[in-house]
Amino acid sequence: VWSNWTSGAAFAAVPLYRMFCQVTGFDGTVRKAEKAPDVQLDQTVLIRFDTNVRDLPATFRAEQLQQEVRIGETGLAFFDVTNTSDKPVTARASYNVVPEYAGPYFQKLQCFCFTDQTLQPGQTVKFPVQYFVAPEIATDRESRGVREITLSYTFYPAKDAPEGPGAG
Repeated sequence: VWSNWTSGAAFAAVPLYRMFCQVTGFDGTVRKAEKAPDVQLDQTVLIRFDTNVRDLPATFRAEQLQQEVRIGETGLAFFDVTNTSDKPVTARASYNVVPEYAGPYFQKLQCFCFTDQTLQPGQTVKFPVQYFVAPEIATDRESRGVREITLSYTFYPAKDAPEGPGAG
């Protein structure tokens, strides 16, 4: 009986942890937003973009390495992905932010990471990411001094993409 209970608890732990991270922004998990804030602060934050590819015949790069945005301002960044193989590729991007405690405040309105992406052989696609840093960051004791945030993406074959925090 104890073995069945622990197996069931372990099985349920992964989805529960993923849900907890997505709701709270814990572990650097970025939150999906429905609308941009109404308030913009004078304070700015430098957003750096990091791109990686794992086990995928593709190139992936940010068109800009960084952007400076006001807290509460909507930012727009573009990323180019090229399928370098002679076969269609379906991929998914996982993501996180550093420092981790900025995760609850870095929110996306639009992102290619929300769904799987299929690229034809040799195809290059430009993907937009629309985001903002929530004004509440300025009043959080741990996060209010943040001046730089790194948004990091890793593209995986869709079948191998992680299921945990930051998984599309």
